[in-house]
Amino acid sequence: MLLKEARITENLNSINPGEYAKIGQILTRGSMRRRLLDIGLTPGTMIECVGKSPAGDPKAFLIRGAVIALRSEDCADILINEYAKRGCKKTNWGL
Repeated sequence: MLLKEARITENLNSINPGEYAKIGQILTRGSMRRRLLDIGLTPGTMIECVGKSPAGDPKAFLIRGAVIALRSEDCADILINEYAKRGCKKTNWGL
């Protein structure tokens, strides 16, 4: 499995259920930024999209062992460095 480098403009909205991403940068400010950091969403963290609502918003992400739902507007401010499509193994990420 080869990791793909994400374009600089790609964010968490780019990944779908069953896909993985590595967090690059968090652009959110204020209390939402603090909440994201408190749940362990920091640069370099690997996350998995595990589901989305029937309407597509919010999406559920597995972050450090906890499933967290994030709205599309919040996902837009979380940039990703790398992503992997379905079928990859997390052990191949070298983390």
